[in-house]
Amino acid sequence: MSLDVQTLTGGEFEAALADIARLRIAVFRDWPYLYDGTEEYETWYLRKLREADGHVVVVCRDGERIVGAATGAPLASQHAEFTAPFRALGEDPADWFYCAESVLLPAYRGHGIGHAFFDRREDHARALGLRNATFCGVVRPDDHPKRPADYHPLDGFWRKRGYAPMPGVTTEFPWKDIGETAETAKIMQFWARRGL
Repeated sequence: MSLDVQTLTGGEFEAALADIARLRIAVFRDWPYLYDGTEEYETWYLRKLREADGHVVVVCRDGERIVGAATGAPLASQHAEFTAPFRALGEDPADWFYCAESVLLPAYRGHGIGHAFFDRREDHARALGLRNATFCGVVRPDDHPKRPADYHPLDGFWRKRGYAPMPGVTTEFPWKDIGETAETAKIMQFWARRGL
């Protein structure tokens, strides 16, 4: 396994966009997201990310194949669903970097790629002059019928990175779960790290 983590520039991002869109759909189909995504939406989403000043896209390649990707951008550039909870706390979204999504195929987990993704995004945030970082993760009930018996949440990994849940700071974001016919709102819990 020869893995290479790269930060993509404009033209490189465009060339990799379709592969990243398909990767996101494949990884987010699994628990806990259960996301029934489409390439059309993912392509639109990634192009919107590219329009955000200060965005970053990091990929992991095994040879030429993209097997993982992570995105981020200043929080102020994100949807109101993500900025409103910070404004409600009296926090200025312009002071925060949003580590959006990280996706990595299961066979490549446990090799330090998740840390590399956070390192690259946090370095990028510092280069922008931002010292606080946040992300959010979906909250599913422990007794959800599709929860795998051997599921281990990423909370321990995130805490080792210096992140902690922000008590009571959540948002809702809709998507269609696998097997459903319509989108439903999902609760998303914010995690934060101050002082990058």
